[in-house]
Amino acid sequence: LRAQVVQMDATKSGFVGQQVELRCTFANSNPPVKISQVTWQKFLNGTKQNVAIANPTMGVSVLPPFKDRVSFKNPAVRYRTPSLEDTTITFSGLRLSDEAAYICEYATFPAGNRENQVNLTVFARPTTRMTLTSPTIVARSRPSKMTVATCLSANGKPPSIITWDTRLKGEPTFQETQNANGTVTVYSDYVLVPSRETHRQKLTCIVTYRNEKISDSVTLNVQYEPEVVIEGFDGNWFVNRQDVQLNCKADANPPVTVYQWKLLNGSMPTNVEIRNNTLFFKGPVTYDLAGTYVCDATNSIGTRSGQVEVNVTEFPNIPQPGDRVSPPEEHSSGAAIGGAVGGVVLLGVAAALLFVFLRRRPRTFKGDYSTKKHVFGNGYSKAGGLPPHPPLPKNLQYPEDSDDEKKPAPVRGPGGFEGSDRDFDPDAEDLKRPYFTVDEGESREYDERTLAFQYDPEPEIADDMVSQTDGSVISKKEWYV
Repeated sequence: LRAQVVQMDATKSGFVGQQVELRCTFANSNPPVKISQVTWQKFLNGTKQNVAIANPTMGVSVLPPFKDRVSFKNPAVRYRTPSLEDTTITFSGLRLSDEAAYICEYATFPAGNRENQVNLTVFARPTTRMTLTSPTIVARSRPSKMTVATCLSANGKPPSIITWDTRLKGEPTFQETQNANGTVTVYSDYVLVPSRETHRQKLTCIVTYRNEKISDSVTLNVQYEPEVVIEGFDGNWFVNRQDVQLNCKADANPPVTVYQWKLLNGSMPTNVEIRNNTLFFKGPVTYDLAGTYVCDATNSIGTRSGQVEVNVTEFPNIPQPGDRVSPPEEHSSGAAIGGAVGGVVLLGVAAALLFVFLRRRPRTFKGDYSTKKHVFGNGYSKAGGLPPHPPLPKNLQYPEDSDDEKKPAPVRGPGGFEGSDRDFDPDAEDLKRPYFTVDEGESREYDERTLAFQYDPEPEIADDMVSQTDGSVISKKEWYV
């Protein structure tokens, strides 16, 4: 046998003012049982309240306060011989107070009562609005923060989320208020410092309610004092130039109503014609036109000034081909780059001078001995240092009692053996020189003996000789040639 079951949805939802269907069907048994009555009830806070009744004998009845808003969807329920297997009801004109659990109960014979329930949730779509604090916002000379716009999401259920979309640099504030009917009202103010830059900026409020986004935008109207600049002087006013003028331009909201010109430390030239925001200089330019010109611009918010220093030259400044006027930023950057390049060039010059100095340091003379006479030593001399060595004889004399010393010892190769790399060469350049220099090393090895530099006491230089800075001597005759 098939059991009797009341079939319903677990939950249903709808918005205030709209309608919703609450489904209820009865799965009868086989053989079927007799349905004696169907009753819909509202269950809230532990209390049941009848909504609608369908009875095979008595017909259909809807009780207040649901009489005008609840009806059975299936027309067969209203027949003289009704069909009560489907007793779905339609709820229209939903109210927040309709939110509750609803029970559909079947009374049968002889099986008894069967019931089920559905939870109805009622949502309230909020009312959203965005307003400016004032149609016009004034930027004061002393800047201060103020609320410029308010975004409102009123009587929403569940509560909304408010965000702001703008390029302005402001700070939003938020506040929520719980209403007696269960809805929530959300407020958000946008706070900033009004200025000339905030004028005509767009401000958008976005209200997110469940999965829906509602946006509203306003454009700020900020009033501010004039920003003044004087144009017309190009830095090339010269004597006898014609048709020069100065223009006073002001950015202001509301627009400037009064312009006033004056010349600091003097009175206006006689050939000047003032037309509102422009100075026209009639005739040729003279030196009398030089000075500091000031323009005062006034609107309903305040007065601001601008000035320009005019100088007059005797001749025109004619730019040369390829010349161009660079902005201050470019001059500063060019100066920085030029300084860096100059530093690199100076370092290069210093390195080159040091290289030339080291290359041209005094060295031992190795040329014609008829001009300079070298002494036995290191080939260097300093003023105030050791006296120069006496000249060395061209032909070295060896003692007669030592034949071995008359012959040069064999030169050892890198391995330390005689002839390991090459045999002794009597014509070698090094052996022909009767002196040694610092460039040739501090010592040389001969036959396992080291001949180091030795400095013997220096004899006095002959009267007809002159000491040189490189350690050599030269005859006075050759010196004065």
